[in-house]
Amino acid sequence: MPRTPVSSCPALDRRVARLRELAAAEPRLEGVLLYGSWTLGEADAHSDIEAYLYVRDAHADTFDGREFVGRIAPLKLAYTNMYGILAVVFDDLMRGEFHVVAAGPGIDEVPTWRGMVQLPDPGAAVLLDRDGRLTAAARHLADPCPPEPGPTAQQLTDELTNWTLMLAHVLERGETARAHALMHTVVAPQQLQLCRLLRGSTTHWLTPSRALEQDLPAADRDRYTATTAPAVLPAVRVAARASWQWSRELAGEAAARWGTEVPTALHEEIGALLAQDGGSCSR
Repeated sequence: MPRTPVSSCPALDRRVARLRELAAAEPRLEGVLLYGSWTLGEADAHSDIEAYLYVRDAHADTFDGREFVGRIAPLKLAYTNMYGILAVVFDDLMRGEFHVVAAGPGIDEVPTWRGMVQLPDPGAAVLLDRDGRLTAAARHLADPCPPEPGPTAQQLTDELTNWTLMLAHVLERGETARAHALMHTVVAPQQLQLCRLLRGSTTHWLTPSRALEQDLPAADRDRYTATTAPAVLPAVRVAARASWQWSRELAGEAAARWGTEVPTALHEEIGALLAQDGGSCSR
């Protein structure tokens, strides 16, 4: 019998049970695999339901994913999002994301997710498996696969250097909104990843701001807060300088621990650009 964990969200548990029931009765489906917070034991009242629907290859071009998902519960919204995923909003405002894919190549791809997706209990994550192939594939994701510290720290150090230089140029151009977006959507996630790497807290690697309040020490949370700002020029300048100072400290800590390279002279130049008040150009 498949295992059915109980989360802190009874509504989500019922939705998972309903999906399992419908999938078993749908002969065009070869397998169904859950991922996300429910499979990690982190689901709460605000969680969504995320699943792969593996359609038998012969029906892959004709299977109506929207119609099938609509049987789980009434839908207020259903559309194919920017990533090609069926995104839905159920009548109780729970969100859902469903990848509707051909079973043949789709199940073969599952082991390649190692390092990006973890399924601590593959038996619970697999809601339907007609021939055992999906369960075998999901077992590859059972154990944690944290990023390799040295190479990952080097990559992040270089990324932070490059993107913060862009941030400095955008600020000098006077594009406050663009600089604000760049700092918060590109630079900050990479800082948090490097911080997580250094603190040994990589569980939420792909979404490094998730559970930040529980995962990182107060001092790191304060440094992150200092990099945030309203989208007005003086505040963005102050936050950008604080951001770069934190990036440099994280890079230095990584270099001391793993021997990564830090382009010190370039870092100094970036700091000098960020120290300017605008209206100048050194090129």
